[in-house]
Amino acid sequence: MLRPEINDLLCRTGPGTPMGDLFRRYWQPVLLAEELPENDCPPVRVKVLSERLIAFRDTEGRYGLVDEFCAHRGVSMWFGRNEQGGLRCPYHGWKYDVTGQAVEVPSEPENSNFCANVKLKSYPVVKRGDVLFAYLGDPAAQPPEPEWEAYTVPEGQVFTSKRLQECNWLQALEGGIDSSHVTFLHGGNIDTDPLFKGSKGNLYNKRDLKPYFEVVDYEGGLLIGARRNAEEGYYYWRVTPWVLPNFTMVPPRGDHPVHGHFWVPIDDENCWAWTFDYHPTRKLTEDEIAAMRAGFGVHSANDEAYRPLANKDNDYLMDREAQRRGETYSGIAGIALQDSSLQESMGPVVDRTKERLVATDAGIIKARQKLRKAAEALQRGIEPVGNRPQDQRVRSVAIVLPADQSFVDGVGDAMIAEPSKPHTTV
Repeated sequence: MLRPEINDLLCRTGPGTPMGDLFRRYWQPVLLAEELPENDCPPVRVKVLSERLIAFRDTEGRYGLVDEFCAHRGVSMWFGRNEQGGLRCPYHGWKYDVTGQAVEVPSEPENSNFCANVKLKSYPVVKRGDVLFAYLGDPAAQPPEPEWEAYTVPEGQVFTSKRLQECNWLQALEGGIDSSHVTFLHGGNIDTDPLFKGSKGNLYNKRDLKPYFEVVDYEGGLLIGARRNAEEGYYYWRVTPWVLPNFTMVPPRGDHPVHGHFWVPIDDENCWAWTFDYHPTRKLTEDEIAAMRAGFGVHSANDEAYRPLANKDNDYLMDREAQRRGETYSGIAGIALQDSSLQESMGPVVDRTKERLVATDAGIIKARQKLRKAAEALQRGIEPVGNRPQDQRVRSVAIVLPADQSFVDGVGDAMIAEPSKPHTTV
C-alpha cells in the first residue's frame, strides 16, 4: 500500500508538480497524424498534462502546438481561421504562427512593434510514423527526438490508435506491466482474437495460472519477466520492457505484429491510451489493419472523439451470458475494453492506501519506486533516463529457455531493436 502523499505525487502531472515536471522531460504522443491531415486544415484541441492547447498545421505543412487562448481577450483559438501561414482569432483578427508568435494585430499601426512582444506559449512538434509527438518541457533540457522502433520502421509496418480512458494514467500503466491478469481477464481472447491466435505461447498461458515474476533493472526503466512452465526442463518467458515514464510493450505472439502503449495523462482523472502495432520485418496486412480498426488485439472501436463505443455509460456492453459460457472471462468483448473497464472501475484516482499487493505485483511495486525516485531526483537537478535513443531501442520478447538459465542471460540481444531484425517470439 502507498501513503496518500506518495499516491498523489505519482498521479498528479499538472504544471509545477514533481511528476508533471518529470513527464515534461519526454516527447509525448499528442495527436494522430490523421487529426491534422492537410495544410491549413481546422485546428484541433489538445489537452495534455492538464494544459489546454491548440494544434494546427500551417500553409507550409509546419505543425504548431500553442496555448489555446488568444493573448488579447482569452478567446479559444479552436474557433480560429487557419490561413496563410498562421491561425487567426475570429474575435479581433490577431494572428499567430506555429511558434505562437503574433504576426498580425489589425488594430495596431503597420509600423508598430506590438506583435514582437506578443507570443503564446508554444511547444515543438515532430511527426514520427503516423503520430505527432510534442515536448512540453524546458527547452534547455530537450532530449533527442523519439526513436521508438515502431516509429522508425518503413511505411506500412505500423498502425497506431488512441482511446480515451477515464481514469488516472498510473492505473492504466500498471495494467500494462501486469502480465498475471492475462490468463484470467483475457483468457477467452488469446485463442480467438485474430491478432493473438495461433501462437504456441497461448498454450503455456492457459496451462500455467501461477506465473513467477522476476523484475530486473534496465537502464531506461525495468524488464519484467513472467515465467510459466513449458515442456519438462524448460520455462516460457514473456519479457515486458517498461521505459520511464509511460512506455510499455507487450511480448509478441507468433508472427503477429508487436503491441505497445504510451499512457499519456490528459489531466489527473483521464488519460489517452495510445496503442501501436508494428512488425519489424514486413508490412502489416490488410486483414491485420482491418482487425485493429475493428477493435481486435489491444485496440478498441471508437467514436469520432476517440472514446470507445463500449464505455462506462453503457456498462461496456457487458454480456453476462457470454461470461457464463466462458467466452469472455469478464463478459466484456475485446482486450482493450476488458482492461480499461476494470481500471476505470477503480475510480478516477484509485486509493492505493487500501490495496494488498502480492508477489506477482513486483513489477508494479518497482515501477512506482522508480517513478518516485526519478521525480524527486529531478527536483534536485538530476536529469531522468528513458528519453535517450539507447533507452528507446528496446523490444519485448517471448522465449522458451532451459529451466536453469536466467531470462536476462537467455534473451541476450533479442531485447535490442535493430532494423529488419526478426523479433524473438513463440
